[in-house]
Amino acid sequence: MANDSLRRLASDLKNFLAAQDEDEFISAAAPSRAAAVVSPAPSEAASLPKMPEGETLTVEFPRAKARVQAAATVQPQEPAVTSVSESSLMTTAQKKAALAELAETIKNCTRCPLGSTRLNAVPGEGNVDADLMFVGEGPGFDEDRQGRPFVGRAGQLLDKMIAAMGLAREQVFIANIAKCHPMTDPLHPEKHGNDRAPNAEEIACCRKYIERQISIVCPKYVVALGGVSAKALIADAKSLGALRGKFYDLKLDSVTLPRPVKILATFHPAALLRNPGWKKDAWIDLQMVMAELGLKGAKK
Repeated sequence: MANDSLRRLASDLKNFLAAQDEDEFISAAAPSRAAAVVSPAPSEAASLPKMPEGETLTVEFPRAKARVQAAATVQPQEPAVTSVSESSLMTTAQKKAALAELAETIKNCTRCPLGSTRLNAVPGEGNVDADLMFVGEGPGFDEDRQGRPFVGRAGQLLDKMIAAMGLAREQVFIANIAKCHPMTDPLHPEKHGNDRAPNAEEIACCRKYIERQISIVCPKYVVALGGVSAKALIADAKSLGALRGKFYDLKLDSVTLPRPVKILATFHPAALLRNPGWKKDAWIDLQMVMAELGLKGAKK
C-alpha cells in the first residue's frame, strides 16, 4: 500500500515538474526533504518516517520567485528623454518630394476666403537642407503675382539682410504663415497698397502648412519676421517687443519635430522700410543667430 502511494506521488510529481524548468527544480529540490522521501534506499523503504500531521511539501523555484519579487518591487520611472539622431531626418530627396507634394496641396487649397481672391498661392522656397529659415506673415502684391515669397521691396531688403549675415538667399528657406495674399479690398486685387496682415481665422487655416514645412526642412534656427508670425509660432507670445532678444524652443501643434529647433523674433522687413531707425535693432537680432551658426558676416 505504501509503495502504491509513493508511486502515485512520484507520478504526480513527475507530471508537475514536466512543466517547470529542469535546472530550477534540481537546484531547489536536491537538498530538500522530498528527495529523501521520493528516493529511499531499498533497505529503508519499509521504515519511512511519516510526515507530521498538518505539514505540507513545498518545492520552491528561486529564479521564478526572484522574477515575481522583482516585478512587484519595480518603481515607476519617468519616461526617458532621448535625443533624435541626424539619421532620423529626411534625406534631401525625401524633403524635396514632401515639400513639392505639400506645395501642390497649398496651391489647390480653398479652406479660407483667401483661396478665392488670390492670384497665386505662395508656398515658399529655398534650400531644403537649410540651417536657417525665415517665416513672414503673408504674401503681398508682388508675391501674389509671382507665386514666390519676399520678392517685392520688403523681399529685396530681406535679401540684403541675409547677405549681411554672410549667406545667399539660396542657402536659406523662406516662407510665410499665410500662403495667400490677404487684401484690405479683395474686390480690387490690382490695387497697390492693398496688403494687410492675415487674421486669426486665416492663420488657423494655414497653420498646418507652415508647421509641416518647418518639420520637413527642420532647420536649426527659425527667424520669425514680424509680430504676426512671432505670435503665431512662439507659445504665450504677447508682443514683438517682449519677444525680441531671446531664443525660444519651437513647439508645433500639428507635427513633431525630428530634432530641437530654436526660434528668434525680429522686425518684418516691411516695418524696417517704414521705420529705418529699427534696422540697427534688427541687425542685433540677426547677429545673435550668426553667433549660433558661426557666421562671420559679409566680407567688406
